[in-house]
Amino acid sequence: MTIYFGWLDYVVFGAMLLSSALIGVYFAFFASKRQNTTAEYLMGGKTMGMFPISMSLIASYISGISLLGLPAEMYTYGTQLWAIVLSEWLVSLTVAAVYLPVFYNLHITSAYEVSAARMLQAYLRLRFNQKVRLLGSVIFIIKMMLYIPIVIYVPALAFSQVTGINLHMITPIVCFVCIFYTTLGGLKAVVWTDTLQTGLMFLGVVFVLAYGTWRLGGVLQVFRINEEGQRLEFFNMDPDPTLRHTFWTTVFGNYFGWLASCSVNQAMVQRCLALSSLRRARITIFIMAAGIFTIVSLCCYTGLVIYATFANCDPLATGAIRKSDQLLPYFVMSLAGPVPALPGLFMSGVFSAALSSMSTGLNSLCGVIFEDLIRPAYKTPISERAASFIMKIIVVLIGGACAALVFLVEHLGALVQAGKSLAGITAGSLLGMFSMGLFLPWVNSTGAMAGGIASTLLVGWMSLGTQAAIARGQLFLAPKPSSVDGCPTNASALTIIAARADYDRSGTFFLYRLSYLYYTLVGTAVCVVTGLLVSWCTTPNDPAMVHRDLLTPVVHRWLPAQHAHCPRPRPTELALPADHCTSLDRLHINPSNDKNNSSTKELHTEEGKIF
Repeated sequence: MTIYFGWLDYVVFGAMLLSSALIGVYFAFFASKRQNTTAEYLMGGKTMGMFPISMSLIASYISGISLLGLPAEMYTYGTQLWAIVLSEWLVSLTVAAVYLPVFYNLHITSAYEVSAARMLQAYLRLRFNQKVRLLGSVIFIIKMMLYIPIVIYVPALAFSQVTGINLHMITPIVCFVCIFYTTLGGLKAVVWTDTLQTGLMFLGVVFVLAYGTWRLGGVLQVFRINEEGQRLEFFNMDPDPTLRHTFWTTVFGNYFGWLASCSVNQAMVQRCLALSSLRRARITIFIMAAGIFTIVSLCCYTGLVIYATFANCDPLATGAIRKSDQLLPYFVMSLAGPVPALPGLFMSGVFSAALSSMSTGLNSLCGVIFEDLIRPAYKTPISERAASFIMKIIVVLIGGACAALVFLVEHLGALVQAGKSLAGITAGSLLGMFSMGLFLPWVNSTGAMAGGIASTLLVGWMSLGTQAAIARGQLFLAPKPSSVDGCPTNASALTIIAARADYDRSGTFFLYRLSYLYYTLVGTAVCVVTGLLVSWCTTPNDPAMVHRDLLTPVVHRWLPAQHAHCPRPRPTELALPADHCTSLDRLHINPSNDKNNSSTKELHTEEGKIF
């Protein structure tokens, strides 16, 4: 018997959506008189505290893909993916010590580039040239357009499971609420809505797994049942790169994927630069790492609770659900449906995770599209009010386009793999381009351009080819064995699943069989190697002529002395190519650009503000 939402669940869920919308209204009309400036809309005026920024980062990276996908992964394929939490700490250290200081230093010294929506692309312009900057912007736009539709699909799928409403009717509602508060309130609305939604996300997950554990008899009982069901696996040390999950793919391979998500991600940098100092940004990163470690572990443990609950009656085998990603909503309604408001609280958490990720993506996308594609097309200055209005229109258009792409997402495989596979198309090229700029002063703009294009095309072919092979049945992801012995109507699903586990993949192209967690590593390596080769075949940069502010502090000690005629990058130098340094007397100042960004000179910071 299928259990759906009760009236109290709808009340709790509706309160979450209403609260999110009201936050956008508040920041649009009451909180600030400067909301109609690009700096306020994209950066929150650099007055944001560490607490809301930390919560926003956690909510941005823990999307509904994690809340639904990770429990389904644990249930279906075992716990090896849980090891990704180890690489997240290493990534936080890398970002804090290697990447963030460069971006923050350039940002502090440049009131002209106060909009962090331009920070990453501005770096590519400073280090290489305008063409490389434009390539970085295009790759970022592709990345977000591939990611946001999956984020929208997740809550629609879950809500459909618990209410019986068709997911294509739910999708426009999700998009409307998110577009509404993102369009009105800008970064401040996004950050504070994320803070609310992060709290709901934690509450929903903790309540569900705590209640499920209590029903099963405790944590030890949960692990015992999972061990009997062959779900517990943490140290598969097989080095075969075609194995989907091993210790090496989940720790070493995921390190590069997570590094790309944190170090050169527009949303990450935009929020860190909304803080008033590098020290506060670093603290925020480690708070984010702790929060992500906690919520990922909770999601993975939830998967163990679900398996322990359905160990003898697999809902996939019985046809109760059609996709593994529906396991968590089915579990909530089966176990906690009679508990008043608990299903509504859970769905609020899932929707919160999805809304926060979507709003973050929309806010970053509108900044990149406006600053890198629209503003340069205007020969006359754009007023701050007009710029703010244009960005809000961009949010609406991009949100609508992403909602339309949801129709394609439902044909992909498991959420976690589909999300990371598509992200790998652009993650490797972006990480490679920025890493070449930060670590390798010899690489020139031609090499960076060639590396970025080669990496995107190769990994795009691998990722889309793999998804197509899975859809055609040429690749089968063998699940762990399951049983229906305890179901009221017994069927021998165990025999079917065990037989398919011996599926031979040797006839499939090698790169299609490569673990999806290696995609970013492959993309980064191809980008760097291609960039180096092309640079050496053309005219490599003289390391002495690349300013140290454009290079990570980690490599300074091994570089030759900087040339005397290599001045520090300044706001007015952002209009110049950076294949070589230019002396101060050759600078060209663009008055229109100064006029366009005059409002940024009014920004002030508030040291010591945490909340």
